[in-house]
Amino acid sequence: MSNCQPGVQKAANTGPKTNRVAVMAMLLLAYTFNFIDRQIVGILAIPIKADLGLSDAELGLMGGLAFALFYTSLGIPVAMLADRFNRSWIMTGALFVWSLMTAVCGLAQNFWQLFAARLGVGVGEAGGVAPAYSLISDYYPQHERARALSIYSIGIPVGSALGIVAGAYIATEINWRVAFFAVGIAGLVLAPLFKLVVKEPPRGQFDAGAKHGEKAPSVVDVFREIAGKPTFWGLSVGAACSSMMGYGLFFWLPSFLVRSFEISVLDAGLSYGALLFVGGSIGIYAGGFLADRYGQANKALYARIPAIAFVATIPFYLMGILSTNLLFAMLVLVVPTALGLAWLGPILTAIQHLVPANMRATASAMFLFINNLLGIGLGTALLGYLSDILQSNFGEESLRYSILAGTGFYVVAAVLFFLSSRTLARDWYQPAEAAGQATNG
Repeated sequence: MSNCQPGVQKAANTGPKTNRVAVMAMLLLAYTFNFIDRQIVGILAIPIKADLGLSDAELGLMGGLAFALFYTSLGIPVAMLADRFNRSWIMTGALFVWSLMTAVCGLAQNFWQLFAARLGVGVGEAGGVAPAYSLISDYYPQHERARALSIYSIGIPVGSALGIVAGAYIATEINWRVAFFAVGIAGLVLAPLFKLVVKEPPRGQFDAGAKHGEKAPSVVDVFREIAGKPTFWGLSVGAACSSMMGYGLFFWLPSFLVRSFEISVLDAGLSYGALLFVGGSIGIYAGGFLADRYGQANKALYARIPAIAFVATIPFYLMGILSTNLLFAMLVLVVPTALGLAWLGPILTAIQHLVPANMRATASAMFLFINNLLGIGLGTALLGYLSDILQSNFGEESLRYSILAGTGFYVVAAVLFFLSSRTLARDWYQPAEAAGQATNG
């Protein structure tokens, strides 16, 4: 009998010929541009507000809902295509579209033009993430997937940091429109290189019992598979609650630094960019490492590890956001930044294993639909709306207390993840053939 764990095949026996390191590097680079284009508007919100005369509520809608509307609604049909056709081509086209529309943002002359351009960015990015989750699951065996998805997810803090820093620098030295042009054109240049490096691997090649070449299921089939699994819904809504705080911070923290600490846009960009890069990268990789190390023996830990991390963020956010000393605030906020992003590797891995291999892109898109519709669509707008309400009492400090209120979303996410951990092992998908082999072994 093989010494491999049940449900895991040896990479040497299958595996695409393309170097996995090069493929992962290209996927990470594409995801980095995904978040540069998604989050650059956070640091540019300050000059955009001054130039176009927008309110915090309008900025929140432009930064969140405008992007989320088509990003979430198109994610599922695009993922269904990814479960049927070449995922590499789909991601290449998505990268081209979102980069083009990012450049178009620089042409906007009013709120509605910018809102429409951000809708276009969302259209492109709808095909940029769920297919990547599916590809990674076919490049890496089960016992390496949490770390692989964590490495891919490092594109979130890296892209966000680069977007904030580059946006702040270009907006300071030239203007905010050129910042959109620069990052959009860079993405257009990357698109053909991405297609050259990222090849399409066999689906489910590392999953015992997977039927290669099997017809992709319909969205009804996928929904039927996950409908009776409370773990999927608990993890999805929990992740959405955490993203309401996470995306809200990505967008509003630079403005908070400028208003409350009276620093320049460039200094705010450099400070928050460093915070995201260091804290976010450490937290994301640590979450994936812990999940791969301990989750194989106890699958509940895929949900419990991020739940514990969310609870631990609260005291650090209280200390950091309430501080009046910029250096102290930045040092303290590194910790909750890391803890708040540790969920990505464990939860994304768990979602991949709730369905068979030929449903992964569509199931991921359903997860992302819930996560991003609430996280991006509501989080940014709610924090901006709350800031407007609090402005009559706190003036320029209104964002400080709006952000503090947002930490409550992490508490809700932790509760949902703890509840989901109780059903995760039961809902973990295992083909009948593999289950029989494991029993006989």
